[in-house]
Parts: sequence; structure tokens; C-alpha cells
Amino acid sequence: MSVKHPIVAITGSSGAGTSTVTKSFDLVFRREKISAAIVEGDSFHRYDRKAMKAAMEEARLKGNNHFSHFGPQANLLDELGDLFKTYGKTGKGKVRKYLHNADEAAPYNQQAGEFTPWQDIPGGTDLMFYEGLHGAAVTDTVNVAQHADLLVGVVPTVNLEWIQKLHRDKNQRGYSTEAVVDTILRRMPDYINYITPQFSRTHINFQRVPTVDTSNPFIARDIPTADESFVVIRFADPKGIDFPYLLSMVHDSFMSRPNIIVVPGGKMELAMQLIFTPLILRLMENRKRA
Repeated sequence: MSVKHPIVAITGSSGAGTSTVTKSFDLVFRREKISAAIVEGDSFHRYDRKAMKAAMEEARLKGNNHFSHFGPQANLLDELGDLFKTYGKTGKGKVRKYLHNADEAAPYNQQAGEFTPWQDIPGGTDLMFYEGLHGAAVTDTVNVAQHADLLVGVVPTVNLEWIQKLHRDKNQRGYSTEAVVDTILRRMPDYINYITPQFSRTHINFQRVPTVDTSNPFIARDIPTADESFVVIRFADPKGIDFPYLLSMVHDSFMSRPNIIVVPGGKMELAMQLIFTPLILRLMENRKRA
């Protein structure tokens, strides 16, 4: 953790909806004129798309059918931990991008599925912002979580997460249902061992809970809408959180436990703004004092 060079990390599984939280933070950064060094979790994968396919096949031939991006073997977690540590101390570090598709790759004259070269983080940033799978990761060799000043987990109920992943991968990436299900099954051990434990280390968790039937996510024709859900927001340490204010500003919200507020799904972005803005401003105020 660092007062002078704070780090905000958003962590969540594939299809969890971390991009929604990222957009909320981006609004805060732009409104408050905060310069953020952006770190994409996918850029710390160990292999590009072509090499990952080869590594998966090699693992399969050795009897490992669960090699996945969720586990440490397929990621540069030591390097990610070093980046968090270095940025916290100096405000510096090296980052790159993973080019997901042709549109992202075109400006770099590269192919989709490749990485850009490593580059220095621009000088003068106010904080570092990470979004990805491993913002709160802890293994035998690295503790990424210990370096973050604000850790946010995005954790929809698992059936909803699978519905969102199925629709994204089929509609945006052209995968078949069978291919997506195979990916879910292959990732399951790493999901349990390396993704889920992170949400016990986060400072805040956002868990969207649908109010419609999602019993069989693999045949769901639609993703439950925001208005067809509630969001359970858990604070690891509720001290300093103005719950009466949140309850007054977010209509139809309620407290389910002393550290948990439940809000209508359609009010999630409002709740995020009300929660994140004072937390980020507090980090910036502490930074000025330092």
C-alpha cells in the first residue's frame, strides 16, 4: 500500500462485469481530473493467443485438462506483484497491452491475440488502476493484494456469471455454446483455487443477484436486466462508510447486515458513484499531504 502512489484494483472472473465498475471509476477520474495509469490484467498473461493454444495442448498431452488463464502457470503474477510494489514506491513501472481483436491491433500494426511491447508508465500519474483476474491474487511466491490501497471485487452469482460469459463469447467472439462450456469446465479448478479466494481479500464486493430464474444458465436466451436483479454490496470494514446517506440517496435500498447494503440493480451505477467518489478523493487528499 502507498500513500503517495495509490493503487486501485478491480478483480473479477471472465464475464463477471468488471467493465461496468471500470466505467464508473473512469467517470470519477475524468470528473475529478485524476490521471490514472491503466493496467489491463490480460496484459500479464504469460502467453499470447497462439502460444496459449500450444501450451494448453502440451498440458493436455501430459494429462492436465485444466490449464487456464485463471491459474498462476499461465500468468506473470510475480511480475504483476513487482509492478504493484514498484509503482507504490516510485510511481513507475512497465506495462503493455493485449490486443483482443483486429480493431485493437490495427493501430499497432500487429495481429489480434498479440501483446504490444513493454513501455514505461507515463510520469506524473496520480494513481494506478488495474482491472483483471488477479488484482487480489496470493500464491506461494507472490502477494499482489497487499500492495493495493483499494480492492474491489465483482462477483455476480455464478449462474449469472456464466450467462453473461456465454452471451459475450458467442455474440462478440463467435464461439459456440459447446466451446464456452468447455472453457468453463477447464477453468473450474483454477476458479475455485485462485479466483474465488480473492473476494475474501477485497475491501468492497459487488454481487449482482438476479430475481428471475437462472436455474439452467446454458439455455438462457437473455441476460437478466439490471431491473431484474439486486446488487449486494459488502464492505470488509464498514468504518467510515455513511450508510444512512447511501440509504437516503439510493431509493429502495436496505441493509441486510451491518456491513452490507443491498440496492436495486438499476441503481448500481449510482451506488458506485456515491461509494467510489469519496474513497478516491480520500486517497488523493492523503497523497497531497504526503
